[in-house]
Amino acid sequence: MAMIDSGGNPWGWSQWENPFAGIHQLSWFDLAIIVPYFVLIGLLGLYGIHRYVTLWRYLRCRNRPAPPPPPLERLPRVTIQLPLYNERFVVERLLEAVTKIRYPRELLQIQVLDDSTDDTRQVCEQLVRYYQSQGVPIEYHHREHRYGYKAGALAEGLKTATGELIAIFDADFVPGPDFLERTVPYFADPQVGLVQTRWGYLNRDYNLLTEVQAMLLDGHFILEHTARQGYGLYFNFNGTAGVLRRAMIEDAGGWEHDTLTEDSDLSYRAQLKGWKFIYLPEVVTPSELPVAIHAFQVQQARWAKGLTQVALKLLPRILRAPIPLKCKIEAFFHLTPNISYPMMIIVSALMVPVMIVRFYIGWLQMLTFDVPFIIITMLSLFFYYVLPQHAQNPASWKRALLRMPALLALGISLTLINAKAVIEALLGIQSPFARTAKYAIAGSHKRALKPVRYRRRSGWWPAIEIAAGSYFAVMINWAIGSHNYMAVPILALFTWGYWWAGFGTLIDEFRAKLAWERSAALQLEPAES
Repeated sequence: MAMIDSGGNPWGWSQWENPFAGIHQLSWFDLAIIVPYFVLIGLLGLYGIHRYVTLWRYLRCRNRPAPPPPPLERLPRVTIQLPLYNERFVVERLLEAVTKIRYPRELLQIQVLDDSTDDTRQVCEQLVRYYQSQGVPIEYHHREHRYGYKAGALAEGLKTATGELIAIFDADFVPGPDFLERTVPYFADPQVGLVQTRWGYLNRDYNLLTEVQAMLLDGHFILEHTARQGYGLYFNFNGTAGVLRRAMIEDAGGWEHDTLTEDSDLSYRAQLKGWKFIYLPEVVTPSELPVAIHAFQVQQARWAKGLTQVALKLLPRILRAPIPLKCKIEAFFHLTPNISYPMMIIVSALMVPVMIVRFYIGWLQMLTFDVPFIIITMLSLFFYYVLPQHAQNPASWKRALLRMPALLALGISLTLINAKAVIEALLGIQSPFARTAKYAIAGSHKRALKPVRYRRRSGWWPAIEIAAGSYFAVMINWAIGSHNYMAVPILALFTWGYWWAGFGTLIDEFRAKLAWERSAALQLEPAES
């Protein structure tokens, strides 16, 4: 513990002249700690206030569905694009679902856009030949490189696409047979450039991680998309489970791969051109959630980096555009929320010094400055993620409420990896498109994951996260010892979140090692990367 000088300064620094000394007895050194802390808390609070605005918008327009589409004079030709990369475990399920979509076959084209480097290629070719023999208008396209990653594959497929409309499904999605019947009619309006459907989750109840992930995504799809559409604000194509007008893609400049979220990039460029987007929350397209904590983190880091890249690329253009101010403000909050992760790291690092200062100067005097901001932020999250669960099933809100501590801890677990992703984006550091391995898991049935070589290794991340969790565990002990009991629940969430990420990743990788050993014993060859 630091020595305390006669001025009551726990740091041992001399008490410099201070305009606040008569009130809080703070030195300039104390201010150098406290001021950045409260400034960052205030900035984080602004995003909490924005969540309340989104909640208010959602409550006002949740019962305003998209107007029914005008009658179609003719059915347009549709191309379904299926971008794949090493998806041997889910590709059969995907192709089975897509080939069952009801639409006149003479107006349908299915493109399997496969960049795989493992035996997915052989599996795909065999499946495509089978469906071709059944009269399905399906084609197989393989690239020997991954130039542009997913955006590059989509752009390459567009060269031979024959459809006026382009439906896109990632490998882990399972569209229903009526998908096109329920989305295509909205393109009778020539200004409609996109129809986005809501994601559902095949393995929502598989474990606590997947259940909490579903709650996080429901906040985006049920609450945010509904509020943005209802108030005429820009919202984004989610990269899958949607239908795009080909003319819109070309008018907006086509698929570009200078960001990791090519879907959001194209969305804003298209809406700045005046194209209308339609969101259909009643049309649910099931998908598979990551079941391993590190896979989830890698996915979220990719989204965080990509969205930050889009902000750097397009925000200046958006702010200069002749569009309503409300659209500019919403675009800013939509594209920049991940900057909160680096801010959270700084806030976390300042927590202990701030607690020490509070303890020696009378922390109750300072409490009222940041508690309102913390309440604004934390309480907004409760409404933000519990309300969508109630909207789906009024009886489920109690279970959702019980899951909220886990949801907050999971969000905290993303702090380090997402902060790294955001800083890389700000510095212009490029990185490859990191895929998320899927295993054709549905329901809550627990089983061993298949051994794969393309499972991403975590490296030093678990050790860093465990160390961070241990830091906050020590802080809990200090808070109790200094009678700062109100800080304990928040510190406990940080400890839980970082330990969940660190120890959870180590456990998952230990299980993966066992799966490798079992496959070797049975002389099974895991998938190549």
